Amino acid sequence: MTVLAAPPEASLDLELPDPSDEALTEGDFQQQVDQAWLVCDRFDLQTEIWRGRILRVVRDREKRGGEGRGMGFLNWLKDREITKSRAYALIELANSADALVDEGILETDTLSRFSKRAFVETSQSAPEVQQLIGDAARNGQRITRQQVRQLTDEWTAVSSDLLPEPVRQKAAENRLPAKAIAPFVRELEKLPEVHQAPLQEEVALQPDLNTLKEMTAAARYLSRYLEAAQQVRTLNNTTLDLEQALNEAQRLDILNLVSDLLSQSAQLEQAIAKLYTSWRRVSSLSDRLYVESGASTPNLRSLLQQLQTLSGTLICLPLGDIQSGRVIQLQVVDDGEPA
Repeated sequence: MTVLAAPPEASLDLELPDPSDEALTEGDFQQQVDQAWLVCDRFDLQTEIWRGRILRVVRDREKRGGEGRGMGFLNWLKDREITKSRAYALIELANSADALVDEGILETDTLSRFSKRAFVETSQSAPEVQQLIGDAARNGQRITRQQVRQLTDEWTAVSSDLLPEPVRQKAAENRLPAKAIAPFVRELEKLPEVHQAPLQEEVALQPDLNTLKEMTAAARYLSRYLEAAQQVRTLNNTTLDLEQALNEAQRLDILNLVSDLLSQSAQLEQAIAKLYTSWRRVSSLSDRLYVESGASTPNLRSLLQQLQTLSGTLICLPLGDIQSGRVIQLQVVDDGEPA
């Protein structure tokens, strides 16, 4: 049986500044408001961790003797107007808190020193970063999201295997800022090894800030190109050599342009698919309404006639004001149902 200790007593009796107090400087006003907001943020974290623990207990109980395969838990959520995704997000938050406490990284009373976003960032960080943050929390420091990200960037800058040795050495000597190195690593992680090597070699040859920024941008564009190229279905089953196209784009220094083109093409394909699905639905509903209506419902027939510009094979849609006369026309050619 899981025994849950009662959460510590807490008070939310906050003292807020008077917005009409002209003697209060803007700086003091913002400081008092930010402090009150910070208190609420930390109470949010503790409350949601306990909600996650409660949900976990209910879920496990229903799995054991409920209505079968968790249906009792789903009904419990429905009665309290809690979505399934929200419930499992809270359970995951509680699991993270309990794991960090069980592993000795955090203590129960140090959770109050975290903002909610800082705690979520901590739970997703490397174990070494978690240990550093845990030590800071035990020393009484208030843990913010910015602090967690800074520690994560600093650890990445001196430990990532994706970084050439000259870069790691400069990072350790504080000759290159961690906040510039970490984005480079994150972009490299998205790329296959074959595309990582040229960027790493360039940075190793010139381990300076400008080169690092340029290679970070290059890695970002390259990642977008590779991702978008896989999403564009029009390029499937063609003889196009995407690697050669990539090389040509890099040679002309227009990889960003080509990446944007592919990304927009993928979005256009998705929009066309959604358009076709909606068009089929409108056509089907129009046919049903035509059957259900008749001479006794002239207004319904008039409605169908007006919607013919959307339900027919030639879709017409005014652009801007109707008075402008600009109309876009799309012809739908349906090859029929797939075999």
